[in-house]
Amino acid sequence: MSIIVTDKGFGPDDWTAPISALEDARTDHGIDLPSSADPQELAGRLPGIRLIRVDFPSFSDGRGFTIARHLRLMGYKGRLRARGHVIADQYAMARRAGFDEIEISEDLAARQPEDHWLFRADWQAHDYQARLRG
Repeated sequence: MSIIVTDKGFGPDDWTAPISALEDARTDHGIDLPSSADPQELAGRLPGIRLIRVDFPSFSDGRGFTIARHLRLMGYKGRLRARGHVIADQYAMARRAGFDEIEISEDLAARQPEDHWLFRADWQAHDYQARLRG
């Protein structure tokens, strides 16, 4: 079972519709996007997609952050979820890239409990770029 991490901490997964692979995408399903995908493959279809789940095959693979940023710049307004090997130290970066939530395994949640994630939940207050501009 997966745990969903948001700015409020750990919670259950409340997504009830199916999640399909990109090639099987339908508007009533969520879409699983591998880290190797080109977000442009979804151009023109974004308004009908309610959830996009981007895979992180390892915590050192940052392609998912780039995908999230591109999707938001393309105008995606739906729910954007990172799934896989995202660690608590990467939570603020994930939120700044455009993710709404992170899906982690119970094993990772045991190694990095909720307080580790909540410590980084104030991600907007520590945005060095905003401080430089401000």
